[in-house]
Amino acid sequence: MKNLRSFCLLFTIPIAMRAQKPVINHIALSVQNLQKSAAFYQDLIGLDSIPEPFRDGRHAWFSIGPKSHLHLIQDAPGPFNHPKNHHLCFSVPSVETFVAKLNKAAIPYEDVAGKPQTVQVRVDGVKQIYFKDPDGYWIEINDARE
Repeated sequence: MKNLRSFCLLFTIPIAMRAQKPVINHIALSVQNLQKSAAFYQDLIGLDSIPEPFRDGRHAWFSIGPKSHLHLIQDAPGPFNHPKNHHLCFSVPSVETFVAKLNKAAIPYEDVAGKPQTVQVRVDGVKQIYFKDPDGYWIEINDARE
């Protein structure tokens, strides 16, 4: 009977009071040149900048979702050779339109295997490309809907 009461009590607790799953608040990246990296994420990727509280010239914050941010922090000691599997991914309405932006900016891109200037189509039909930001972080762009 005690187990039944506990079970029933669980379902009478309001949903807002039940344990909620964690969500991403922010991702922080160390960069060498804040102005160059901020321009890359704002102008090329198309992220909106948001106010950052430090106002010390070493931070830039961007919105990457309803309650998620990208924080750029100028403190990287040098460029890194990041593996492609460690990447940020942004979905766009059209990979082809984004590729045109990359071509205009003379930024090389590749598929997951490393074939230059190649758009890959995953087994689920999603188109994707990979390229590096100014600090060598890999970026994936795809057209996933969810």
